[in-house]
Amino acid sequence: VSTVQGAVGFHRCLQEFSWGKGWEKSRFLPRTWRTWRELIPRDEEAVSPGEETVEALLGLVRSPHSPWALLEGSSAEDRFLRELAIQNPLMLKDTFFYSYFRSLRVVDKQVSLVDKDLLKFLNLEELVLSANQIQEIEAVNLPPTLKVLELYGNEIRSMECLCAAPPPRLQHLGLGHNKLLGPLESLYVTSNHWPNLVSLDLSFNDLTDLQGMMASLGTLSRLRLLVLQGNPLALLPYYRGFTIDSLSQLCVLDDITVSPSEKHQFRGLGRSGDLLARQAQLVVTIGNVKGVQDTSVLDPEPGPQGPFITYSYYVTYDFVEEEEGEESEYGGVLAEIVMPSPSAEQLSEDIPEDVPEEVFEDETLNRMTSRVMGPLSSSPSPRTVLFSTARKPWTDVIPCSYEMQHTLKDLVPLKAFLLAGTTVTIVEEKILSWPAVLPPVDVPLPAKKGKGEKDKKGKKEKDKKGKDGKDMEQKGSKKKELPKELRQDPPILRPLLAGEPLVSEVCNFGVIRTLETDRLTSLRTRVFISSEKTKPAAAVYDGDYQPQPLTVEVQIQLNQCRTAEEALREFAL
Repeated sequence: VSTVQGAVGFHRCLQEFSWGKGWEKSRFLPRTWRTWRELIPRDEEAVSPGEETVEALLGLVRSPHSPWALLEGSSAEDRFLRELAIQNPLMLKDTFFYSYFRSLRVVDKQVSLVDKDLLKFLNLEELVLSANQIQEIEAVNLPPTLKVLELYGNEIRSMECLCAAPPPRLQHLGLGHNKLLGPLESLYVTSNHWPNLVSLDLSFNDLTDLQGMMASLGTLSRLRLLVLQGNPLALLPYYRGFTIDSLSQLCVLDDITVSPSEKHQFRGLGRSGDLLARQAQLVVTIGNVKGVQDTSVLDPEPGPQGPFITYSYYVTYDFVEEEEGEESEYGGVLAEIVMPSPSAEQLSEDIPEDVPEEVFEDETLNRMTSRVMGPLSSSPSPRTVLFSTARKPWTDVIPCSYEMQHTLKDLVPLKAFLLAGTTVTIVEEKILSWPAVLPPVDVPLPAKKGKGEKDKKGKKEKDKKGKDGKDMEQKGSKKKELPKELRQDPPILRPLLAGEPLVSEVCNFGVIRTLETDRLTSLRTRVFISSEKTKPAAAVYDGDYQPQPLTVEVQIQLNQCRTAEEALREFAL
């Protein structure tokens, strides 16, 4: 694909305008070459009645209602060329185009090859070939007059192809959103290749060697603007401080001005690169869960034989797994790793047949899921571990009070995981419990037994029946008094509601509460709190009913050092 197609295409568009023969026929007659002033028609020149005047044609170009009006966003060069085509059409030749253009933008045109025709642009200073399919560029095909070269959003895997014969006057190089990978890339950003470079953008690649990159960039004496965000090396907690101290002449890093206080705070850190651990730290914090529907108000009162129902709520999220042994590093209730639930066959094999006075459980998990930091995907990120908060009973505001620090050394998968996003899930766990063995029933006694034994037996059964009846009455009023020995059936997973993709700290799942359940919850709360007579259900909520949406507070914070002393204290090997 030749890069001169843009100029040729523009040249052809000019030919379609209304200055062809019949419009200004006299101006296209054969004539000898004259100077610029002689070619522009004078006002007093007579114009044939069948031709348009120069003023009329310029009006067609400048009027926004004209079919030949410039498109929105057109540059001043576009306007100048159109008006020049009217005033002096004989100048519009290939030699003029190649010498006229200072800037050439070919964006999102599926360009994959930059050939030697680009060298025809003798005065080209800015070349933008972003959002194309370029994998390599032969530097010998780049005009030596270039000062700005932008190759964002291509498929370039190495800068080596640009270093064979780079433009010596280049001041800005933009290679963001490519596929640069490996420690050898730092060898291609030295002053031997880019002696006049002032601005460098290598954002959103897969560069990992921070120390090697700083050693090479330190040779660029004119470098003032640097963008490295989006690379795995930018996840290191001391990245900004180490970069600022290593490049003392830097003015702007990642679009943030380097302040004098930053230079003072990180003084000396650049000389300690070999002493710092190359690992990233992220802290996941989960706060309050609000807007959860109290499902228990819809359950019937349990009978003497159950089922006895309990509810608990917790939040889960997936996070990238370290190469080796990360699972064993996270212990405790607040960082449990949720394993797949066993099947019914496995449970039935593990349960002994003859276990007296046991109670079966049926567990139901209602999951409400949302994405954090990235788009919602149908499959989980590869090599992830599922973390969970502690189970809590229902309240109007459920405090999770969860905080977990993740330390990872493999930065490339971590970057990919953060771009994809994590899945945050609110889980409602419902457990049904009931006696595994039915309570004893009265059986007629044999007639052959004596009266004394019969009376004694009857009295004993009467006492037992009265005691059991009292216990069942207590259980009917207090659901939480469950038998200690429980048997668990396989959990039933049912998705309730999927939230929208969010990047904020509060994941909003929408409203799942209803007026009916909120009224029942309010009435039950009034009964427990006060012995006074409750109001009618219709009077619990007056006016417009506005239920609270289901939300959970989630924050994922990348640890960053604020001073050189902090970096050396926390991350020294």
